[in-house]
Amino acid sequence: MFKKDIQYYRFCAYGFLKNLRFFEPFLIIILHHEGLSFTQIGVLYAIREIFRNILEIPAGVFADAFGRRKSMLLAFSSYIISFVVFFMAGSFVLFILAFLLYSVGDAFRTGTHKAMIFTHLELNSWEKQKVSYYGHTRSWSQTGSAISALAAGLFILFTGEYKIIFLLSCLPYLLDLINLATYPKSLDGIGREPGKRKYLNELITTFRNFTKAFKSYELRDTVLSISTYTGYYKAVKDFIQPMIQALAISLPFLSVQSLEKRTAILVGIIYFILFLLSSLAARKSGRILKLFPNSRQALNITFAIGLALGLASGFFVHLNLLLPALVLFSGIYLVQNVRKPIGIGKVADHIDSKILASALSAESQAETIFAAIFVLILGIFTDLLGLGIGILILSLLVFLINLLLRTISRKERQFSNSLIP
Repeated sequence: MFKKDIQYYRFCAYGFLKNLRFFEPFLIIILHHEGLSFTQIGVLYAIREIFRNILEIPAGVFADAFGRRKSMLLAFSSYIISFVVFFMAGSFVLFILAFLLYSVGDAFRTGTHKAMIFTHLELNSWEKQKVSYYGHTRSWSQTGSAISALAAGLFILFTGEYKIIFLLSCLPYLLDLINLATYPKSLDGIGREPGKRKYLNELITTFRNFTKAFKSYELRDTVLSISTYTGYYKAVKDFIQPMIQALAISLPFLSVQSLEKRTAILVGIIYFILFLLSSLAARKSGRILKLFPNSRQALNITFAIGLALGLASGFFVHLNLLLPALVLFSGIYLVQNVRKPIGIGKVADHIDSKILASALSAESQAETIFAAIFVLILGIFTDLLGLGIGILILSLLVFLINLLLRTISRKERQFSNSLIP
């Protein structure tokens, strides 16, 4: 079992503070309240994912070449600026700018902090504890999300204001900026001196190692499995908000309150419970992995469970049975928080720690492609046919895409094996 040293608690503090995004449980509600259609919201989410996709690999290389701490500081600075723009935005164009700034933060953060965690494990010879250790730190992120949702709900309940919560989100991000700035230099990368080599040479070396690593079929299959489901999760997760708002309208015992306050009460409570359960799921991911013969089966079976929950949830939303729909939809979150530590641990087992930030950024890049496509599809079909049918169509589409990708990968592997004498 790993030791809970000072750095462990700093990793946990990072995740906790990072997820104090008070606006997140209300983002789609806020955008819709500002007059945007679900298609426009889908476009904004797609823009964020596509721009992050463009920056993902260069950001990972930057982190490996010049230091992961510098990458993280750049990320959090961009986040804070985006929160301010969100607060000021009142038009589609300004919301595009806010989403672009947010995507810069995501690009320079995603994969980089995970690489720092796995470097710490390697320095302490705790590599076998990857899933449990990452699961524990991730659980603190989910705890932060739970508290964030409850605090935001209470704030809106008493003030009736939505957009001020963007500014409130700046404070924990400033604290996290300080936390990251004082991380030990050893986490910038094992056996490296960031910034002392020329960037071009570092770029060539990193991409050479990166390309070599991704020749592994096992690694590519794992990355596709993680990224496809995570892309699906990212596309649908915020659409729980219109469900909660619709449920708030239908509950008679809240009728004395305004719609904003009714929504705030339910969003705060439901998200609080949801993220506490997600925290528990992430913390128990190591134990759940032991229930399966290997991590590949764990990823495949949980993928199927997640999509089945999405299909069932969409069906109940279409029937206007919102309570069972919300319960089933919550399962998509829980599956994600079980799968992520298992998948990331499996990727880390197949990759050199010196290029881990680049590899994890590649995984994140793949999931952003899927997320951008999926959320745009969901937004369009929600406007055309309703949220329930939109979720149903997207869930079926993701199932077919995953089936196609696995078939192609299997045939490619069989062809490669047939060439070996």
